[in-house]
Order: sequence, then C-alpha cells, then structure tokens
Amino acid sequence: MNKTMMQCFEWYLPNDRNHWKRVGKMAKDLQKAGVTSVWLPPAYKGASGVDDVGYAVYDLYDLGEFNQKHTVATKYGTKDEYLAAIKALQDNGIEVLADVVLGHRMGADEKERIFAYGDNEYDRNQEIAGKKKITVWTKFTFPGRNGKYSDFKWDWTNFHGTDYDAKSQENGIYRFIGKEWDSDVDGEFGNYDYLMGVDLDMSDEEVVEELDHWGRWYLDFTGVDGFRIDAVKHIDFNFFRNWLTKLRQDTGRELFAVGEYWNAELNILKRYIEKTEGALSLFDVPLHFNMFHASRSNGYFDMRYLLKNTLLSYRPDLSVPFVDNHDTQPGQALESFVLEWFKPLAYAIILLRNEGYPCVFYGDYYGIEHDNIPPVKDLPSLMRLRRDCAYGIMHDYFDDARIVGWTLEGTDDKLNSGLAVLMTVERGGEKKMYVGKNFAGLYFQDALYNVKKKVLIDEDGFGIFKVNDGSVSVYRLAYGQEAPLRNYSENEEEREEQIFRDSREVSAYAEVRDGVEPEIEEESNYKHLEEGVDEALSGDVE
Repeated sequence: MNKTMMQCFEWYLPNDRNHWKRVGKMAKDLQKAGVTSVWLPPAYKGASGVDDVGYAVYDLYDLGEFNQKHTVATKYGTKDEYLAAIKALQDNGIEVLADVVLGHRMGADEKERIFAYGDNEYDRNQEIAGKKKITVWTKFTFPGRNGKYSDFKWDWTNFHGTDYDAKSQENGIYRFIGKEWDSDVDGEFGNYDYLMGVDLDMSDEEVVEELDHWGRWYLDFTGVDGFRIDAVKHIDFNFFRNWLTKLRQDTGRELFAVGEYWNAELNILKRYIEKTEGALSLFDVPLHFNMFHASRSNGYFDMRYLLKNTLLSYRPDLSVPFVDNHDTQPGQALESFVLEWFKPLAYAIILLRNEGYPCVFYGDYYGIEHDNIPPVKDLPSLMRLRRDCAYGIMHDYFDDARIVGWTLEGTDDKLNSGLAVLMTVERGGEKKMYVGKNFAGLYFQDALYNVKKKVLIDEDGFGIFKVNDGSVSVYRLAYGQEAPLRNYSENEEEREEQIFRDSREVSAYAEVRDGVEPEIEEESNYKHLEEGVDEALSGDVE
C-alpha cells in the first residue's frame, strides 16, 4: 500500500484539551481513507500552558501530567489521553510521528545574571556591543515535575544566547560569554543558529547527553514510530545525524524522521542532505512554492517547470511533499497558502505519483474553522485514488507550458490499478498518453467527474485524455471493467525489454493536442525523441 502521512492538527485548533480524544476517534476513518502515518503536534508542556500550540517548549518530559504553567493538561489534553490516541492509531495500522522541538526553550523558572555580547540581528557574525552584564531567563528547574523521569536542571551554561535582557527590558541578540554560535547551520543572517527563546548549545556534552536520554525515554514511554523534527536549519547539522543514528542503534528500530528545513532553494537542501548523510527526509519546500506560485499566476505559470528544482525530482526517496501546513496557513509567519482553486491540482501532484512520501494537511482535509476555510474539494477522492490506483511504471508528459500530465501503468497485485492525470492552469485541452497495452479495448473515466466522456484505450495502450479549463482530471479504469494481467516475462532483462517495447512510443506522442500528432520518420528516431523528453523533464527547455 502507498504511504500517506497526515499532519493531524492546524494552528487554530480550540484550546479545549480534547484534541487527543478527537484523534483517537478519527483513527478508524483515517485508516479507511488511506492514511498510513499521522504527525501529531508537540505533546509536551509549552511556556503558555493550554494556550501553547507546542513550539514554545518548556518541559519535554511533561506530556500533560504535571501541574506546570498553571495547568496539568496541554492544549491537546492529558498524558493518558495522548498515549490512548497513539494506541488507537497504531491499533488501526497507522504509524505515529511525534513533533520534536529541540533547538530552544522558553518559560524558564528562574533568572540568572551573566555576561554577554550583543550581536547584529541581521549579521550574527558581527559583534555590535561589548561585554555587559544582563539578566536572562535561563534556569529551568521544573518544580512541578520534581525530578521525575529526569533530574537534569538547565542553566545558562547549556545555552548559546537569548534575545531579551530582563533587567534593561531590551530586546537584541545576546551571545553568552564563552559561547559561539554553532557554525554548521543555515547561512541566513550570517549565522541562523539563534531562532527564539534561549538557544541550546549543541556542542555542550551535558546537552547532548540529556537529549539522548530524552529521546530514548520518549520512544519507550510513548511507543511512537518516528519523528517530525522542527526547525532543523537552526540546529548544528551534525546533531540530528548523530542523534537519530544512536537512537536507531539503541532501539533496533527504523525510526522514520522528516525535518523541516524552511528554504525553497534546492541546493541548500542538497547541502543539508549531504551533511546529514541522508539520516532524515525533508519537507519539499521548493515544491510547495512552485505550487503556491502556480496557484497565483492567473494562468501564466509554465507547467513544464512544476517539478523543477524540487526534492521530488532530486531525491524522491527523501522527499516529503506537502501542499500546506500550520506555518503556511493564513495568519502565520510563513503564510504562503495555496489558493483554493489549485488545491485539487496540488494534491494530485503529491498524491498520485509513485515518488515521495506525501503529507496531507489537517486544515485541508477537515477545513479551518477559524478562517471559514472549507475542506479541499476532491481531497478524500484523491487519497483513495492513491490508495487504490497509484502504482506501477510512471510516464511523464511535462512537455507543454499549458497542459501537463502523467500516467501509471498499475501492477498485477493491485487489481485494476493504474491511472492517468491531466491538469492545466489555463485553457483546457487534450493529450494522448500511454497507460499500458493490457488496457487495450477498455475504457477509462474521470474519477473526479470533471470530464464526463469516457476514454477508449487503443490497441497500443494509448488514450486521448481531456481536461477542462483550470482543472485536473484523474482517469482510472471505468467501473464494471477488469484489466487482464500484464503477463510480463519473469526474466528481469526480458521484462525490461518488453516494457521498453510497449512504451517507447510514449516519447514520440508526448505532445498531442487538438488532434495533431508529431510525425515519426523512422524507428532510429525513438532514441532522439526519448532524450528530448528527458531534457524537458529536467527543465532544460527553451
């Protein structure tokens, strides 16, 4: 079965302490919808208590168990309700990913007086104020927990710096005496180690040992299957490679992990992947922005470039494509919400290809009540199509600035699988695409019902598929029909040769619109045509 992740929260969920209960009740329906893993929000106590979404981390060990920050429960509920939600999901075959926020702390219990230097907010490598004594919130003693699970107490020596002097009540970037920002971090602002609160010093042995201890404790205590890791660009690039490697060795578990590195430049994400040796997947931020710009282009987006410079095209095995999330939704700091009309196209892109590990946003699936945003049209249908049909050899048709598509031939072990996707941000049209000779004589129909007319697959495995203006159509085998087995040779070399023979005309017919087919002079041109399509798919087109 194809893997599909769901981010199971949005920023404006009510502060009713009932989300863990809701998640538990959703489990069976999510499993039926094709969800195979769920990313739950941060479960530990935040500095703002029940009002905290979870990213202003106070105590990693308090999962809604201790009376801290004026509450026992977090925004989402109690420890027992959290553990019950995890069990309900796992009992329904859904893996659980915990949100991990390790780069900073907020809401300290006591202040300390220390010496610090002032660094330029826009170039953290530039010192702009000499040594002076400041008062900082850096002492975390967790009196409400009283040493349960860990007796580690945090003080200023475990941190690099902060952004507030409590004595003068002045904001700034303050680097503590004897400390240097970690060098292997994102290069924005010269050095983007510091993000918020008090910044953890990942070169401090005590810090690393305590985070190793917490990781093992969290896995044992909650039984989660992996992690979504927050703000990795602000944390020493070596840390998570080492942290995850150690946890995997100690537990003997795979522990899937995906990091949030918020940058749309593929080369920057490539560097992180190289530095971490592929220890964790990354959210495909470049793809998100391609879809964001396409949705706001008024039809002037060149669809051939939709997948260009994305993780999905560079390292599909490490790509977690998404359309939107809690940071991009309206009202948030990274707001870049894909427009409603384009959402079905965007979800077709991330769900109906055989690459990547797509993540569906809770706010798109259930709607965002805070902003009166309804659920995305056709999203449940697209998820079912992924579950049932998105299998087999893929053929891309990213050959036209206006209309692009792809097909999947399906596999014998997924009965009647296979599909054809066609989309446009401008005027509609048609394209001749190859779905496989085993479908010859059978009909495909648009499972989204945007195009009513069925498509007959010819004896060579091709069909002429249509799409309406500014729309997407997803064709699958028409109901009531059954595809025969593909009967490929069991010999791998013979099988590859047969697949090549079956599909070699795909490149030649890559652009067929308004009934005009490219002329094929002779068989020797096939290689040239295939190279041309490969070039188009890489984005190297004029």
